[in-house]
Amino acid sequence: MSLTFELSATRRDNTGTANARRLRHTGKVPAIVYGEGKDPMTITLEHHLMLANLEHESFYTQILDVKCDGQSEKVVLKDLQRHPSKAIIMHMDFQRVSDTSKIKMHVPLHFIGEDIAPGVKQEGGSVAHTVNHVDVLCLAKDLPEFIEADVSTLNVGEALHLTDLKLPEGVELLALQQGADHNLTVAIISKPRGGSEEDDDTTVESAPEPSPSE
Repeated sequence: MSLTFELSATRRDNTGTANARRLRHTGKVPAIVYGEGKDPMTITLEHHLMLANLEHESFYTQILDVKCDGQSEKVVLKDLQRHPSKAIIMHMDFQRVSDTSKIKMHVPLHFIGEDIAPGVKQEGGSVAHTVNHVDVLCLAKDLPEFIEADVSTLNVGEALHLTDLKLPEGVELLALQQGADHNLTVAIISKPRGGSEEDDDTTVESAPEPSPSE
């Protein structure tokens, strides 16, 4: 069952780098809510709660509920800035969503069927993931938390492409809108390392020894 996320926020009027630094020192995260033709709203969130939310993959691709000043906003997480070396969230951007406007989102792939793929189970190959996330376009109500990439029928040397993905209804892949050249390989089954059985059974003949000189 999917998690639901309700974010309790406080409106902030003071902006700027110095103010954001002070907020972070008090355990707060500066953030902004924008979009849908409304004025941007600057807010603060509890840092420890946001860190906990970020541990869940679905937080990045789910409709979130931001509650501030008695009002509720439906949003998605559009940008996240982290400290380069510390477990500190520097800033968060949230985009408002509606039932009628399509949004672009970065969605993870979940690979299934690897253990039963003929190329793995029968031929001893290994699955290599070449794409782990895809950019999608859809209405907010159709936004998937992830998209399954089924490799269960692949043999060694065969690949799964973007056009092979089974998309939920109402979801489009942005890459495919750019033409057939953007039908990227998602996964491929590589042959086992080392020689083949034929190589193992082959007898290598030694070169004849030279005749003794007269």
